[in-house]
Amino acid sequence: MLSPESATVVRATLPAVGGALDEITTRFYGTMFAEQPDLLDGLFNRGNQASGEQRKALAGSIAFFAQALLDHPDVRPDALLARIAHKHAALGVTEDQYTVVHKYLFRAIGEVLGDAVTPEVAAAWDEVYWLMAGALIAIEARLYQQAGVDPRRPWRQWTVVERRTETADTVSFLLRPADDAPMPAARPGQYVSVRALMPDGVHQTRQYSLSGAPGHRLRRITVKRVAGGASAPEGEVSNQLHRAVRAGDELSLSAPFGEVVLDEDLTPLLLVSAGIGCTPMAGMLEHLTATGATRPVRVLHADRSPAHHALRADTERALAQLPDARALFWYERDAAERPGARTGLMDLTDVDLPAGAAVYLCGPLPFMRAVRGQLLRAGIPARRIRYEVFGPDLWLAHPADRAGAGERRALTD
Repeated sequence: MLSPESATVVRATLPAVGGALDEITTRFYGTMFAEQPDLLDGLFNRGNQASGEQRKALAGSIAFFAQALLDHPDVRPDALLARIAHKHAALGVTEDQYTVVHKYLFRAIGEVLGDAVTPEVAAAWDEVYWLMAGALIAIEARLYQQAGVDPRRPWRQWTVVERRTETADTVSFLLRPADDAPMPAARPGQYVSVRALMPDGVHQTRQYSLSGAPGHRLRRITVKRVAGGASAPEGEVSNQLHRAVRAGDELSLSAPFGEVVLDEDLTPLLLVSAGIGCTPMAGMLEHLTATGATRPVRVLHADRSPAHHALRADTERALAQLPDARALFWYERDAAERPGARTGLMDLTDVDLPAGAAVYLCGPLPFMRAVRGQLLRAGIPARRIRYEVFGPDLWLAHPADRAGAGERRALTD
């Protein structure tokens, strides 16, 4: 894929470029938004910009893609590209926007690295960029075609049929198309983007997993209110939805996207989650019950307490309807309130894990890193562990994670 001449240059300069990527992406975003502030209206999430998550995710994906080209020149890293393409499709990213990104990214590279960016270096990294961009453009075009979506008009109005309180900081919204037209096709495990108007008149977008069976006439999303902290602002979209949206209101949603979807086979299924990571698992469980699935299912979930465990009743109800399904919960406190629950963090040391299971993993990144390690030590192959990340995929932004990402992404934050 990468020409031999460019491969030689990229290999020689990757340490320098990789080491400067944080500064490059900081300058890139700063300049681009200063000159084109309209991009912050709906396309880029201001919270991810303020926390640095988007910057780190971009740097990680560039470094991973370049290294993949060098390590396996005849193999395209489709797992990485598919994850990014689905996120882009859920936002309505268009082909012309790649030219805009190229302009500001390469300006930032030149400003940060200075005279080190010779014409040969610039040409080599330009080839890397357009290989990645061209592949993404092609994948996104197919996704739009399959979903019947015009990327210039990716949003559709949905009516909130019911607002349901799940926990003190989590609510579910049951939705139906406002125009009563057929719903777009969805698969269990996918997500939709919600485009919300902020009090200052700017639109902000966030992805939420479908937490109900996608085949129903109603769709459900479950939203945890993200509180602010010392290192990050509060979640704009989640707080706005909690504050302002009631039954009868309308929301702008994208079509469903996401490549981490439930495999339709008979292998044992292991659903592992923490916190609000339970949402795609709840959607998968509802789908299994709705289709009369008979495969063995094991649900493992960790949370702060039973009171913080969103969708627990839905999970238990679904498990009761499946012929071979069991669950095990861990709570940091008040575990005694739930018979059979364990106290503390998730520990799989003495847990009987089904042989040959397909594993789906979702939750905070530290949790997923720790549990994935436990699963690997228990003998589950990396290729059978699929993960979902909410927001920018910071997994690839972590050097240790990038090292094993190729095998891990037999799945998919």
